[in-house]
Amino acid sequence: MANELISNMTGPRTAAYSASGMNFGYPEGVLVTDLVPEHIKHMIHPHWTNFPPVNPMWHYLLGIIYLLLGAISIFGNGMVLLLFLKNRNLRTPANFLVANLAFSDLCMMLSQFPFFAYNCFNGGVWMFSPFLCELYACLGSITGLCSIWSLAFISFDRYNVIVKGVSAAPLTKGKAMMFILFSWTYAIGWSLPPFFGWGKYIPEGILDSCSFDYLSRDFNLRSFGICIFIFDYCIPLFIIVCAYVFIVKAIIAHEKAMRDQAKKMNVTNLRSNAEANAQSAEVRIAKVAMTNVALWLICWTPYASVVVQGLFFDQSTITPIVSMLPALLAKSASVYNPIIYAINHPKFRQALLKQMPGFCIHEEEDKSSGADTKSTETGKA
Repeated sequence: MANELISNMTGPRTAAYSASGMNFGYPEGVLVTDLVPEHIKHMIHPHWTNFPPVNPMWHYLLGIIYLLLGAISIFGNGMVLLLFLKNRNLRTPANFLVANLAFSDLCMMLSQFPFFAYNCFNGGVWMFSPFLCELYACLGSITGLCSIWSLAFISFDRYNVIVKGVSAAPLTKGKAMMFILFSWTYAIGWSLPPFFGWGKYIPEGILDSCSFDYLSRDFNLRSFGICIFIFDYCIPLFIIVCAYVFIVKAIIAHEKAMRDQAKKMNVTNLRSNAEANAQSAEVRIAKVAMTNVALWLICWTPYASVVVQGLFFDQSTITPIVSMLPALLAKSASVYNPIIYAINHPKFRQALLKQMPGFCIHEEEDKSSGADTKSTETGKA
């Protein structure tokens, strides 16, 4: 099989294999652009001509990783959406935001991993048309931006419920749908300009995938990259961080006040069992969302750092692998969200236990009104 594969290769790719077909590597002097099909050579940024092609084993390794990530993401996000649709008690305004996050993550993986995996196992460069390269990058941008704004609105809802409490305006289904509509509209609005002359989508890194051009420094492309970084990373990041700083401060202050009051009254705890359960569920949901946001930042910040370096600093250290691994890490964000909610979210755990008891997830029935429903019930209190 290996010999048959080698016999079908032409040009520089043939040199990447030894006569035995077992050792991989390109001879000295081969450039990554030597492997690119003619129909997309005009899209390759000159920066990538400074580097030799990576060892072909990298393509196979990344392809296998992406296949695993794709399978886990599709199953996990599909499970969250299935539980949301089949369980009426999960269809709260707050969980509409959760479902939208799962849907955008599912769309991200469905639109990204088939093309990436195919390229990894079929030559290690972009094998499709220039338009599909642009479309691939555009869909990745839309779903990624929608996910971060979904997380921003989830963070705002937790802030609204935990920090403001009964004085907060409740999150209704109408408001939740407006947040969802904003997330998709905003994401689409920032992803379409490269089709109309502001910014550009090009192959990046090891050339298995495409993204926006953060290496060119003319005013048109650089201004687009700067705006993407500020409006689609910094602003939602600021909202998320501020929300959770206030949440943590509120929880610490509230617990201290309760302890002080209990000490004055010579009692151990001022809460009834029902109140304690409700408070515990509320804090658990906040922890779930904070964990989700932290993982999102871990996944996307390295890629944002590469973009900033490409826009403002020394580009010589941005090698194909240095740009590719953060991009792959960023896409992996779509895998973690459903896992976190399935494991930690009380209502989703209950629904998962009923729907799929073989998962061995145990959760006590929530006899209180439930932390999720507080988004709408706060206004009634």
